[in-house]
Amino acid sequence: MSTQIEREEMEFDVVIVGGGPAGLSAAIRLRQLMPEATICLVEKGSEIGAHIVSGAVIEPRALAELFPDWQERGAPLKTPVTEEKVLFLTEKRGFAIPFIDKLMPAMANHGNYVVSLGEVCRWLAAQAEEMGIEIYPGFAAAEPYIEDGRLCGVITGDMGITREGEQGPNFAPGMILRARQTILTEGVRGSISQRVMKQFNLRQGVDPQTYGLGIKEVWEIPAEKHRPGFVQHSFGWPMDDGTYGGAWLYHFGENLVSYGFVTGLDYSNTWLSPFQEMQRVKTHPEFARHLEGGRRLIYGARALSEGGFQSLPRLSFPGGVLAGDSAGFLNMPKIKGTHTAMKSGMLAAEAVAEALASEGPCEATSYTRRFKSSWLFKELFEARNIRPAFARWGNRLGALYAGIDSLVFRGRAPWTLHFRHTDHETLKPADQCKPIDYPKPDGTLTFDLTSSVFLSGTNHEEDQPVHLKLRDPSKWLPINWKIFRSPESRYCPAGVYEALEENSTMRLQINAQNCVHCKTCDIKDPTQNIDWCVPEGAGGPNYPVGM
Repeated sequence: MSTQIEREEMEFDVVIVGGGPAGLSAAIRLRQLMPEATICLVEKGSEIGAHIVSGAVIEPRALAELFPDWQERGAPLKTPVTEEKVLFLTEKRGFAIPFIDKLMPAMANHGNYVVSLGEVCRWLAAQAEEMGIEIYPGFAAAEPYIEDGRLCGVITGDMGITREGEQGPNFAPGMILRARQTILTEGVRGSISQRVMKQFNLRQGVDPQTYGLGIKEVWEIPAEKHRPGFVQHSFGWPMDDGTYGGAWLYHFGENLVSYGFVTGLDYSNTWLSPFQEMQRVKTHPEFARHLEGGRRLIYGARALSEGGFQSLPRLSFPGGVLAGDSAGFLNMPKIKGTHTAMKSGMLAAEAVAEALASEGPCEATSYTRRFKSSWLFKELFEARNIRPAFARWGNRLGALYAGIDSLVFRGRAPWTLHFRHTDHETLKPADQCKPIDYPKPDGTLTFDLTSSVFLSGTNHEEDQPVHLKLRDPSKWLPINWKIFRSPESRYCPAGVYEALEENSTMRLQINAQNCVHCKTCDIKDPTQNIDWCVPEGAGGPNYPVGM
């Protein structure tokens, strides 16, 4: 496509793909180091923060390094953590884990803040624009622009292509954004990042990445029930011993509660529905008491990179670097990724600035060295064995090991555990799995998928090419249906995939307009047969930024 259409070009010193914490921090750090550099940041959401669901706990360490005066600048970190607990759940009861700050110091949240992450990103964008950084929301970077074995920028998506793939009356070709260095901060399973990792063989010699699916709701609750700064995490029920997952609940803002559930995408039971698991945890007394009498405002979902240290790819390549969730910097045992994303973006910017200072094209190879000498490396290294322990031994023994690793070895055990499989390899055939009887939604505390997706504000122009396709449609019936009974109709948290009977045979219907860009289908499909492409710019969810 890119070679058949005449495109305008714009040239920059640096192009940054993605307007999340990593990309914005990279842009700001670059401007601090290179006041005269031309820097462009593109974001596929309709505005900065539109694809980020509110309600997260943030550790301000990286922010304080980026802006030591962040409080004077009015950064929207308004709700300090005031109380916290971690629960082991049975079906009816919850048992608080005592001395969690000593048993698992990574989960301690003293000094952290509960924030609207979308609002934090919008604030970072305002700081960046004041510094002269060009930010273009609503522009999806659709293709890497590679010349002579080097990434030389990106190509933004064409606008006005019809569903049949023809140029419509409002057709506008995408532009080539040419750059001396490109920083990829697209988030989890970024489409350009995936192509670049394959092009430059960046995953050679590292563990496969493993993922989780986080599904989140934001509630408004009665003022008398609101406990600003209260943080709660849980593990145990409803997961079986072999399925990784857990819930969170945070009180923040004006009578707001962020609630959600993460399901490890290495689960094996094809009948499992992460959406349904998330809904039924709300019926547990330890969660229901916080939400009863409230109303649901927002629904969203996104995949999380859980592999951590062992799964990090090579970070630099000719013409660019990977940062944030594009590389996989989330600290899963800590259940936090904002501070690690920001720090990785800052380190990437420092390496890129050094590379730009040299004559001619070169690779920002100092990025790896900078990472290895930073607190980010130490943090991820010390957390490296926790998630693979759960994958290897299950939840009970995994939790026991996590306590030993944290309390006895302090993350410095003389061994490193590894991930053995990719998530798409772990599903068992339907006839080997026990079906799960999920309760019907009550419309007050628990809800169906259709009403949930409505609250995400998801929208895609109707007359545009479907951005979700089967690479080989002939595989779906004999494999996905006959062996696994259409797992995509359960793991997708937006109702994109439906198995329908037509003329006495089954077929797959793809409702691409529902897609919330979580990337789960790209990760979990058993034959890796689903091709997720970026849709037309500004398409997808539109989460309220300031809530």
